Amino acid sequence: MAQIKLNNGLMMPLQGYGVFQIPDQQQCERAVLDALATGYRLIDTAAAYGNEGAVGRAIQRSNVDRADLFISSKVWIQDAGYDQTLASFNRTLANLQTDYLDLYLIHMPYGDYQGSWRAMEDLYAAGKIKAIGVCNFEADRLLDLILSNHVVPAVDQMETHPFTQQKALRSVLQQYGIKLMAWAPFAEGQRGLFTQPVLKAIGDQYGKTPAQVTLRWLLQNDIVAIPKSVHADRMAQNFAINDFTLSPADMVQIATLDTEQPVILQIRALPEVFRLHGMTITQ
Repeated sequence: MAQIKLNNGLMMPLQGYGVFQIPDQQQCERAVLDALATGYRLIDTAAAYGNEGAVGRAIQRSNVDRADLFISSKVWIQDAGYDQTLASFNRTLANLQTDYLDLYLIHMPYGDYQGSWRAMEDLYAAGKIKAIGVCNFEADRLLDLILSNHVVPAVDQMETHPFTQQKALRSVLQQYGIKLMAWAPFAEGQRGLFTQPVLKAIGDQYGKTPAQVTLRWLLQNDIVAIPKSVHADRMAQNFAINDFTLSPADMVQIATLDTEQPVILQIRALPEVFRLHGMTITQ
C-alpha cells in the first residue's frame, strides 16, 4: 500500500477508511471488520461520530496486529482546552481499546483550540500520540496555530474532492511540510460526482469508475483519502486503484472541475459556527 512520510518522519497510508455517518454500532463494527479484511490499515474516526467504541471492538475482533494499524481520531469543540482535551483523549483511548493513537486531530477551529494543541503537544512528547494535526483549519487559523506553538501539525484534514481541490491551502501546507487528508473525497455524492462526465470519460479509458478516478487523483497528489462505505464490494472497489495511473492530460482535465469553494461545509459561515458549537456529544 502506498504511504507518505509526515513531517516528523512517521509513515502514513495514503488509502484509508472513514466511519463518519455510521452511528449504528453493529453496522460500524461490521464495516470496520470488512475494511480491514479488504486491506485498509488506516481507520479514521472521531469522538463526535459516536462510534469509537465500535471501531475499537472491530479492531479487537480482527486478526490485524495493532502495530500494523494507523488509527486516527479527533477532539470535539465541547472538549476544547488543555484539561478537557486530556480527558477526551483518555476516553478515546478507552473506547478504541488501545494505549496510543497514531494521529490525533483538533476537529474544528473553534473554542480554545490553542489549549487543545498544548495538551496534544504534551501527549505527543509523552509518546501517547505518534503525530498530531488539525481538521477544517483554513490557512489563517493554521498559520496562527503554527506561530503560537512549538509543534507544526503533521496533517490538515479538509473537505477535498474534484470540486473543492484546496489549491491555495495546499501551497501553504507545502511550505510547512503538512500533509492534506481528504474528508468527503466523493463530495458526499453531490454535484453528480458518481456520473460526472469528465470523470466518467477518464475512467472509461481504464475500465474504472468516477469514484476510482477521484481516489486515484487524490493519491497522485499525495492526498490521503478516507472514503466511507458500509458495503464490502464498494470498499473493495474503492481500494482497487493501484493498477492504473492517470496521465498528465487526465490531471489537467480534473483540475478544471475545481470551483474553489466548499460544497459541504462553509467553515466560516456564521450559521455553521452556531450549529457546530451547539452540537454536544457523549463518548
